[in-house]
Amino acid sequence: MTTSFLLIVQIVLVVILVIAVLLQKSSSIGLGAYSGSNESVFGAKGPASFLTKATFTIGFLFVVNTITLGYMYSTAAGASVVDDLLETTNVVAPTATKAETSTVKDIAEITPSVPLTQTAK
Repeated sequence: MTTSFLLIVQIVLVVILVIAVLLQKSSSIGLGAYSGSNESVFGAKGPASFLTKATFTIGFLFVVNTITLGYMYSTAAGASVVDDLLETTNVVAPTATKAETSTVKDIAEITPSVPLTQTAK
């Protein structure tokens, strides 16, 4: 349950991190051109300082979540599904019937006895 939740958080963090990186101003402007003039909202330096801090925070959360997921998956790797199956499985070996287990005595009773003194003419 918790690993599923952390995996969903990981995916959300990746999407937000990619968006935050793409919105930052670069030498070729990139998607930063869509941020507009929001100097009054983000402060005197504009969105650059805010996006830098947000990217750092999201990146830090991403790394912490990755380490947590790795730890949880490594501890879960010690337990196996097969261990649970071996305890609950009741397999009975088939037993052989009397017809299948024939001995030398049984074979001798079935075959006709031919006297050794007779010869073919």
